[in-house]
Amino acid sequence: MIETLKQFYWEMLGGNWPIALAALGLGYLLGSIPFGVIFTRLSGGGDIRKIGSGNIGATNVLRTGNRWAAAATLLCDGAKGFLAFWIMLGAPHYWYSALIAALGAMLGHLFPFWLRFKGGKGVATFFGILFAMSWIAGLLVAAAWAIAARLWKMSSLSALVAVALAPVIMWLLRGSYLAAFTLLLTIIIFLTHRENIARIRAGTEPRIGQKPQIEILDEAALDES
Repeated sequence: MIETLKQFYWEMLGGNWPIALAALGLGYLLGSIPFGVIFTRLSGGGDIRKIGSGNIGATNVLRTGNRWAAAATLLCDGAKGFLAFWIMLGAPHYWYSALIAALGAMLGHLFPFWLRFKGGKGVATFFGILFAMSWIAGLLVAAAWAIAARLWKMSSLSALVAVALAPVIMWLLRGSYLAAFTLLLTIIIFLTHRENIARIRAGTEPRIGQKPQIEILDEAALDES
């Protein structure tokens, strides 16, 4: 995988930077659309950043009690990664362009300009990218999530288990090139879930269907921080 990443790096140094930057920019703009914020407001749920964990992802949107808003957030956050990849497949050096656009979508979701660079944790966008690269891999990783969720009843742990399996599944189905890129995204997901991992180890991570201890964040505290 290291050799594959080196090859990818040197290809992008070979005069393709304008295409790479365009792909990265397009992916970032798509990824930065804060669907969690949009759908929560449309459903009358207020500002999702002041509810539950404050995260803009579908899991926290579900804590508002509005299932359609959570489902719409999940689908649209996944679509950001999927579309970023597929749009760039028509560009020159399309595989490199598509992967860079997908990375841009992930970064846009994690660090959206519109929300002062405080976004979601990237799981839905990760799945969207995975389905774009290989729908079979996407289905297998989604199945891994479902099995883990049934066993442990924790959304974050289920996501981490599924995401950890993704590079192996991609390597078996599509080879080392896409597996190396998937591994990069997996590392990013684990980094965004540092606090979840700490709570899982401490036994304090909320389970699926369980409301967090603080359902609505204190607005005054938010202003002071």
